[in-house]
Amino acid sequence: MGSASSAAIVFTAAKAAGASAGELASWMLALGIGMGATCIGLSLRYRTPVVTAWSTPGAAVLATGLLGATMAEAVGAFLVSAALITVSGVTGWFARVMDRIPMSLASGLLAGILVGFGTGLFGAMRESFGTVFPMFAVYLLCRRWLPRYAVLAALVTGAVAASLAGSVHLGDVDLATASPVFTAPDFSWKVIVSAGLPLFVVTMASQNLAGVAVLRNDGYQVPVSPLVGWTGAANLLLAPFGCFGLNLAAITAAICTGSQALEDRDRRYIAALWAGVFYLCLGLFGGTIAALLTSLPASLIAGIAGLGLLNTIITSLTSALADERWRESAAVTFLATASGVTLLGIGSAFWGLLAGVLTALVTRTVRGRTPEAEKPAEAGTGTGAKR
Repeated sequence: MGSASSAAIVFTAAKAAGASAGELASWMLALGIGMGATCIGLSLRYRTPVVTAWSTPGAAVLATGLLGATMAEAVGAFLVSAALITVSGVTGWFARVMDRIPMSLASGLLAGILVGFGTGLFGAMRESFGTVFPMFAVYLLCRRWLPRYAVLAALVTGAVAASLAGSVHLGDVDLATASPVFTAPDFSWKVIVSAGLPLFVVTMASQNLAGVAVLRNDGYQVPVSPLVGWTGAANLLLAPFGCFGLNLAAITAAICTGSQALEDRDRRYIAALWAGVFYLCLGLFGGTIAALLTSLPASLIAGIAGLGLLNTIITSLTSALADERWRESAAVTFLATASGVTLLGIGSAFWGLLAGVLTALVTRTVRGRTPEAEKPAEAGTGTGAKR
């Protein structure tokens, strides 16, 4: 999921900067090493499933922002963005913002991000019933008798079904390792404004924001500032080799933080460690992985994504709507985020949260009360409505 859903966007961004085949492989190597090292290091440090990822919306911004730029100018923009992310972590301002966001709104934000993957499961079933329905059936059976292996069994079933249907093409997959290519930065203010600053904004607003929401939704109160600071520092170190943006993961993190990874929540960090190992392999065999991913049918990826995130969607919706005081604003956050709206190049995660906060500010006339909560007192019950 972490690679197949957005690798093509990364390739497009690299080509926009005129990257050669060797430089493109170096991008994948740098990103894989960055994600692998931060996943393993931060998860071991905090004994928490901390999963990192490349900035997918950031890559989308670069696909247009780097048009006409040189690789040296692109690296300069990467370094500026990484420096700003590092400062955000070191100063603690991002953590202070996150501490003021109610849990219900954070859960609504996460549910809005993930719900598209849940509906995508059934959309993929409509397009490729012979591949996705057997996955769904095996998943349900395993949830009944072998719940821990339900997602894995569904993945194997889907791969077999897709192979029998002739939709898996492995003929173009060759085993090849990537090599680092160093590019000295050139700081062009035009490229920094058109690519570096937007990269920083979307990475913080659309990625790190959602990543923190995932951790807190599953009860992990790990300090935010060191996580953001270390991802920024790793980004700074690897930017000259093509690492354009590292951040806290949301979608892939939700797979590792939920009960489907392990019932014992204190040991779920092991899932993040293995995610880091596989990301290192992704970097080392960047070209091979890219070819392998393109050989898999989209329905298989959509199906396993929906099944893998189903439990997290349930948990997020339950948490978002549990507290009556925040229910309306959480619902607005969920709906606005799920809409996928993008304004000023910033994704729906930011705008959904903004809509939820605005709803709360308007409807909650007194701190700690909702207008609905005051109705029993007005009706003459004599009990008041303090909470």
